[in-house]
Formats: sequence, structure tokens, C-alpha cells
Amino acid sequence: MQTILTNLKVAVHDEVFLKDPLSSELGKKIIEHGIELINEIGFDNFTFKKLGERIGSNESSIYRYFENKHRFLIYLTSWYWGWVEYRLVFETNSIGDPVEKLTKALETVTRPVEQDVAVTYVNEVLLSKIVISEFSKSYLTKEVDEENQQGFFTIYKRLITRLADMVIAVNPEYSYPKSLMSTVIEGSLHQHFLKDHMKSITNCNQEITPTHFFKDLVFNAIRK
Repeated sequence: MQTILTNLKVAVHDEVFLKDPLSSELGKKIIEHGIELINEIGFDNFTFKKLGERIGSNESSIYRYFENKHRFLIYLTSWYWGWVEYRLVFETNSIGDPVEKLTKALETVTRPVEQDVAVTYVNEVLLSKIVISEFSKSYLTKEVDEENQQGFFTIYKRLITRLADMVIAVNPEYSYPKSLMSTVIEGSLHQHFLKDHMKSITNCNQEITPTHFFKDLVFNAIRK
């Protein structure tokens, strides 16, 4: 897996950025330290000025890559979902049994993230924390319809469709595969957040993971 990921390049929609950050060392530094800074201070307090100070570069140099910090967040979350999709395909591709395949898929998309040292400019653990806390800010905006039409959320929607197809393979008569799988993805983020910050309103803890909950939820929902 690590060897294969060395050559991984997630194809984020090219209108999200002005210049591909992966095309230069400065761009990769923007990604690496941007993730670290957002994780430290939160997206609301994050600015390109603060990031420029962190990396020892002018604020204007960051604007050559991204129009604003909202587009930067879309880039980061799109990269994350592309990375999750890659892991999903890699870990389920050789599984023939539909139930086993869906089980593995649910484990892949709901388990805690571990660092992938092969992608040196992205700390996936920190990025997953950002996605858990901040992902909704990438689409809960007045511009969501326009950005959706431009294809900004293509990777995320493709991931949901892949999972929905796995549900259909288990039970072709189930009526709500996309609704169920979008609930799993969004709900997993929420349960991880509650587990860490609001323990009194979730049953998830160190022993009962969001993965346990969502496997139970999905297979009870789609049972023939």
C-alpha cells in the first residue's frame, strides 16, 4: 500500500485552485503547513497571512495558488476524500462476496485514520481531524449550487456512489442506497467528533467505535 501511494496523485478539480500546489515545493509547503495551522487554530481563525508567516513567504504568494481560504478548504477536503476513495478501491477490489465487500468498505471509510508516510506533504491524521470538524463549511454556503455545478464536489459524490453500488449488490431491492451511504459518511464524521468532544450523547467510545455502529446500522437497514 505504501509503495503504491508513493505515486498517488488525487485529481482535485482544477478550478478549485489557480495553480496546482503539487506542481512546486512552495505549493506542497502551503498544503503541509496549511493543514497543521488549521488543525491548531481552526478554520475560522485561519488566514493566508498567518500561513505566510508560518512558511516564511509573502501572503501574496499563497494567493497565486488559491483565490481564498474557502477554496483552500475545498481543496483539502477533496484531496482527503480522493485519498479515502483510493483506499476503498484498493482494499475492496479483490473481494468477490458482496457482503464481505460492503463490510470491508464500511470499515475503510469509518475507521480512525493512520498516518501514510508515503505522502510526505500531507499529514492524513491531522487532515482527518480537519475534515471531522470543518468539512461542512466547504459546502454549507450560498455558493454551493454553483460550486457543485462546477464539479468541486465530484470526488465526494463519487465516493458515495461507489458505496451505494455496494449496497445494491447486497440487496438490489433496497430503496435508499445513496441516502444511507451519505448518512454513513457524514454520520461517521459526527460520531468521531462526539466521541472526542461530547461523550455523553454517543455510545461510541474506546471499545465501541463508529465502525461498529455503522456496520450494525447498515446491515439492519438493508436486510432482505
